[in-house]
Parts: sequence; C-alpha cells; structure tokens
Amino acid sequence: MIYTGHKDFSLVRFLLNRVKSYAEVTKFRLSLLVVFSSIMAFLFERVQYSWLDLVMLFIGGFLVTGASISINQILEKDTDKLMKRTSHRPLPSGTLSVMEVTIFAGVAGLSGIGLLSYYFNPLSGLLASISLLTYAFLYTPFKIISPAAVFIGAVPGALPLLIGSSAAVGNITAGGLILFMIQLLWQMPHFWAIAWVMDEDYKKAGFSLLPSGFGKSRSAAFQILFYNVFLLIASVAPYVMGLTGVYSLIIVLICGLLFLYAAIQLCIDLSDKSARKLMFASFFYIPIVQIALVIDKI
Repeated sequence: MIYTGHKDFSLVRFLLNRVKSYAEVTKFRLSLLVVFSSIMAFLFERVQYSWLDLVMLFIGGFLVTGASISINQILEKDTDKLMKRTSHRPLPSGTLSVMEVTIFAGVAGLSGIGLLSYYFNPLSGLLASISLLTYAFLYTPFKIISPAAVFIGAVPGALPLLIGSSAAVGNITAGGLILFMIQLLWQMPHFWAIAWVMDEDYKKAGFSLLPSGFGKSRSAAFQILFYNVFLLIASVAPYVMGLTGVYSLIIVLICGLLFLYAAIQLCIDLSDKSARKLMFASFFYIPIVQIALVIDKI
C-alpha cells in the first residue's frame, strides 16, 4: 500500500489557503457588516419572519457584496501594489488570478441578484444590481479622479438598507429611506477618518479622498464635523416620525454625541490620533444605532 497522507494534507492546506484568499478578496468582515445592516433594515420593517428569510437575505446580500468588492479589487490590483496596506492582497500578490476572481465575481453577483429577486421580490434584486454596478464601475474608477468619489461610494454603501427594507415589504418605505439616509451620512465621517489615517498610503496610489484639496487640514476636519451634525439630526427622525420610541432615541443621541465629540476633537488638534479615534467610533456607532432602532421598533 502506498502512503498518501502527505498528499491529503497538501490538498487540505491548498483548500484552506484558497478559502483564506477568497475571504480577503471579498473583505469578509466588511461584507458581514454590510449584510448585517441589510438584515437590520429587514427586521425594522417586518415583525413576522422565518429564519429562512434571514438566511436567504444573508446569502443573497453576501454574494452581491462579495462580488462588488471583488470587482473593485480587480480594477485596483495595480494601485494596490503601490500601497503597503494592500500590497499583500490576493491579486497584487499573485495568490489569485484575475480570471478566476472575475469568474467568481460574475457567478456570485448574478447568483445573489437572482436569489434576492426570486425569493423576495424584483425590487430588492434591482437595488442590489444598482449597488453592485455603482460601487464597482462608478465609485472605483472615480477614486483617482476626485474626492467626490466618497459621495458616490456612499450611495451603494447605504443601498443595503433599502435592499433589506424592500425585501421585507416589497416597496420603498419612509422607514427604509430614513435608515438609508442615516447610513449615507455616517459614511462621510467614517470614510474620511480612514482617509485621514491612511492619507500617505493613499497618495502613493494616486488617491486623494479627503474632502479638502489641502489634505489633513482644518477645512477637511470641519467638513467631517458638518456631516456628523447632520447625522445626529437624521438619527432622531425615526422617533420624530413615530416609528420608534424614547429608549432608542436616548441610545441614538448618546452614540451621536460621542461620535460628534470625536469629530470636534479632530477639528481642535488635527492629529492622526484623533482621526483614528473617530474611525473606531464610527465602527461602533452604526451597529449600536441599528440594533437600538430595531429592538425599539419591535
């Protein structure tokens, strides 16, 4: 008998490395956060649901999000080589080929859109298509043209809320639009805080994503603060419209004020340390607010 244990081990290691590479090319954790937002919007709109509904929304949303991010990485493979933060990604490092990622993105994108359209309704599939196309083919190339790319990218970044909402009820509702607007406004300080911290690395790839042409300036910091203020105002809309109660209002205001304080601190000292604090504050803000709104609505 010929011993083949080492071959089996090599196959397992190969498969594990492939899974890891595809997790990187789809930005697995980011995709999970995006799908989480979509599920929160679904739960905000529908009290009665089955676990199959949530599973199907998760799978469909993850496939579309993963496809969008994969196309983004295909288009940016050359610029990714120039940045320390992204040079190790599967495409610039050669771990995955452009052809196999392209096939993966096409299959995942079409499958996700088809699943959302068939299981839920055509509107959710249409919104998913718009999200994929605008993120991959409008936002991505625009990043080397103008800082306005952040505004363009904020739209597909917020569309998962409308996808989840429309999947639940079959149309676009006031509640869905409010959740969409909160996510849209949140993305400005979120992305600009990241752009502030990563500014030097972004410049190596020709990206200038801060809202001011002067880079890490007081003008840029004040624009970040401006959107934090509007986010705080928009976040109380569910309470004002009678969609949620006072408990979520308290949580939303506390989170909004803490987020605002971080933006004020950046305006004062213009430091990378404050920008990093603002970035981490943004990570906590959106899931806490969405969970609070959903629980209070239910």
